[in-house]
Amino acid sequence: MHYVYLLQSQSNPSQRYVGLTSDLRTRLAKHNNAEVPHTSKHTPWTLACYIALPTRVHARTLEHYLKSASGRAFSNKHLYEI
Repeated sequence: MHYVYLLQSQSNPSQRYVGLTSDLRTRLAKHNNAEVPHTSKHTPWTLACYIALPTRVHARTLEHYLKSASGRAFSNKHLYEI
């Protein structure tokens, strides 16, 4: 399985991140241990949502959409708690 995941910073809730992984627990731990340069400034992170998909191609397509303007609007309205 491959996971598209959405994170929200606990220290700055307006900071959000969309990623892709095949090992969700390990990846979340890396984000919270500041091992990911892009997210290290806004730790700790909370897992807002994740979606499991059967192939990396499907997961990459969804991740790409969620990083687009319309995908951000969709995720802000439906996938994050505000």
